Amino acid sequence: MNSVVLQVEGMSCGGCAASVERALGALEPVSRVEVDLASGRVTVFVHAEPAPGVLEQAVRAAGFDLAAP
Repeated sequence: MNSVVLQVEGMSCGGCAASVERALGALEPVSRVEVDLASGRVTVFVHAEPAPGVLEQAVRAAGFDLAAP
């Protein structure tokens, strides 16, 4: 299993973290999502490489942005 670490901007509460977790967890290649609210870091565990941009689109659909690399 591989993991992808995302830096998500704008998460300020448990509800925010839950929204991001639900959005990413609903994707087919995702097996588990771990959110560290304090740092804004989200670790996404995948069983297959997601299509480019899919994770970012899910984060944006939940109302948040990814930090610039």
